[in-house]
Amino acid sequence: MDLSYGPEEERFRERVKAFFQTNLPKGWGTSDFGSMGRDEVQFLRDWQRKLYENGFLGMSWPKEYGGQGASAIEMAIFNEEAAKVRAPSPLNVLGLSLAGPTIIAHGTPEQKSRHLAKILSCEEIWCQGFSEPGSGSDLGSLRTRAELRGDEFVVNGQKVWTSLAHIADWCMLLVRTDPSLPKHRGLSYLLVDMKTPGVTVKPLRQMTGSSEFNEMFFEDVRVPRHNLLGGLNNGWKVAMTTLANERGTMSLAMAARFFMTYNEMVNMCRKLDRPVLKDPRVRQQLAQFFVDLQGLKYTLYRSFSTILRGGTPGPEGSVSKIAWSELNQRMHEFVMQVEGPASQLTGRQTHSIESGRWQYGYLRSRANTIEAGTSEIQRNIIAERVLGLPRAR
Repeated sequence: MDLSYGPEEERFRERVKAFFQTNLPKGWGTSDFGSMGRDEVQFLRDWQRKLYENGFLGMSWPKEYGGQGASAIEMAIFNEEAAKVRAPSPLNVLGLSLAGPTIIAHGTPEQKSRHLAKILSCEEIWCQGFSEPGSGSDLGSLRTRAELRGDEFVVNGQKVWTSLAHIADWCMLLVRTDPSLPKHRGLSYLLVDMKTPGVTVKPLRQMTGSSEFNEMFFEDVRVPRHNLLGGLNNGWKVAMTTLANERGTMSLAMAARFFMTYNEMVNMCRKLDRPVLKDPRVRQQLAQFFVDLQGLKYTLYRSFSTILRGGTPGPEGSVSKIAWSELNQRMHEFVMQVEGPASQLTGRQTHSIESGRWQYGYLRSRANTIEAGTSEIQRNIIAERVLGLPRAR
């Protein structure tokens, strides 16, 4: 893969940089930004619309559905520059990264016309209804049922760990439509209006103090048959498109984001009262993190090169998912060790380091090896679908 960029790509990069210099909100990136009394949801909604109006969303989507028809390289450059300045994420991140690409790949012309433009403009926010209390890692064992009655599906069941469900307008819902078929073959993929009677959302409070995940309950929820995506009992194939995009589409941005975290970690060590960087064990660990990051970067570039050649994210994305999730945990564990007793201090407590930002990151990183597929499941995918090894069970 040629990692250099041509003149057009570099001009686009300069346009992206200029946009962020002009439009990043005042105070962004400082510890005071989160205490300015703003409505976070409205702030992120407005930010996404600004990105959309300036042509920085849906860049590789077809123009007829509100996209830019741009190349994957331009999309990657934008994501990379956004990561470098830690720009706010669009509010409708699941619609942009998962629902939109899945509808483009499997949707009818009517479904594309109905949903894609509203995903880009943030007029409608999406969530992903896959995991269940007993079916997280083994998605094929899900039990939420959808019974076809005439022109409607009647849905009953429960989902959990559903990000953004408390503010979502639509849900990508994976359901069982034929229990007589083998578990992966009797599934269907529905597009569900969250305002439909019978849908109940209950936020789950995490150890970070946030409530970004939710439980969802479906009681005789009626979904029009025309909201079926990809055909009856073909939900597993459609879901694999969603999961492949979840694990493989942010390669250059992911690399840039983790190098930012690494540099901030080194700077934090420099600012401590204790001269921790003189400790050879600390220096050795920082050097190892740098090596790990280089390996992650080029693994992500390999995935990106597949997309550039016209392919789609595949099971190889499980390699990078394991790498970044476990590396992020190791890096935050290292910071807790370096901070010593101060690692117990959060927020704006006296003697807390950098307003407790690393403590939040440490707690949040525990979810990294669970969300988007556990590390154990990712290793099974690599063994069976990448290496061709026999099934372990």
